[in-house]
Formats: sequence, structure tokens, C-alpha cells
Amino acid sequence: MAGVIFEPIQGEAGGIVPPDDFWPRVRAATKKYGALLIADEVQTGLARTGQLWGVNHWDITPDIIATAKSLGGGVMPISSVITTEEIFHPMMYPNPFMHTTTTGGGALACAAAIATIHVTLRDRLWEGAATKGGYLIERVSELAEEFPQIYQKVTGKGLLIGQHFQTPEIGYKVAAELFKRGVLVAGTLTSAQTIRIEPPLIISQEEIDEGLNRLNSAVDAVAKMM
Repeated sequence: MAGVIFEPIQGEAGGIVPPDDFWPRVRAATKKYGALLIADEVQTGLARTGQLWGVNHWDITPDIIATAKSLGGGVMPISSVITTEEIFHPMMYPNPFMHTTTTGGGALACAAAIATIHVTLRDRLWEGAATKGGYLIERVSELAEEFPQIYQKVTGKGLLIGQHFQTPEIGYKVAAELFKRGVLVAGTLTSAQTIRIEPPLIISQEEIDEGLNRLNSAVDAVAKMM
């Protein structure tokens, strides 16, 4: 059995959202040729992008979902593979050693994951991520229009946002200015000119506005250096 794996939204490339027809076409192709569709929801899953799962933006049901990071609620490292009994059965029978692990089933990590799932569903955290993310993307996009010599574009969904700068050097300077102002930001592994905005899903409006004020100040400082 063959399979294909994609992130619903590319995280390490800087919050790149695929065209609207991408996931439906991939799902149709995998069904046509009998391949498994695997969604890498390690970064996009559990409400980050404004839906419970990233694939929910396109009403797609993959055969396998891989999740981690936020599954531990920010306090425990844990990952999980979600699939159907039909797909998982060959991994366990007749030989259960086809799928094994060193630390799987850790009680403390699993308790953290269960609590995380409970709070995510109870508080419908994806709804807040969609609202807050929409506000953030709009404000940062306005900043990008004001400073075209600094920004290339702004991408993302929900609270997975990529600020794409004109050069990696400009991005490094903006990051340095943000650090001076007490704001920690994350780069990306495959897009050196991109800095992500990925705050906690429970971030308050006041914290968002303060972060934006500091971002404006940092970008203005870099523009004056040029």
C-alpha cells in the first residue's frame, strides 16, 4: 500500500496556504489510485489554524492524521497517529511488533493529552484562533503595505502566520529588534526570510495589540536603518 503525506498548511515554509482545489484534488487522486492520504497535522492540528484540524478548511477526511506539539498542551511531549481500525489492523496482527515504541503510553503525557483535547473541544479554541488570527493577519498585512521595502508578503490561517521579508538579513534585523522589545519569534527551517507568528491559542486581545505595537516599533526601527 502506497501513501502520500502533506501538511494542510506548510509550517516550516512559513505558513503557506495551498490553493483551494489542492486538497480536494489530492483526495480524489489517492482514492482513484488506492493510496493512503496522510495529513501531517503536527503544526496545524488541534485548532491552530482556525479549524479543529487543518484539513477541515477543505472538508477533507484523510486516512491517517499525525499530530503532536499542541497535543501535550504545552507541558508534555507527546505525539499520536490517528487512523481507522481497517488501516491499523495489519500493523498489529498477526505480528504486534510491526508497531512498537520505547516510551509510548506514558501515563503523565497521556493525561496531559486527554486534558488538552477536553479543553480544546470544551472551549472551541479553533473559533478564537480564527477570529484572533484574522485580526492579526489583517493588521500585519497593513504593516506590510506600509513598509514594502521590508515585507514581501504575509501568509497563513488562524494563529499560524508567516511574515515573509524581502531578505533573510531584514528578517534577522526585525527579529533582533523584537527581542530587544521582549517579543520572542520563531524562524522557519526552509524559508530563511520568514518569521512566524504563533502565539498561544488563549492569547488575549490586549496581548495581541501590545505585540502588534512592538512589531510596528521594530519594523520602523529597521526601516530607518536602510
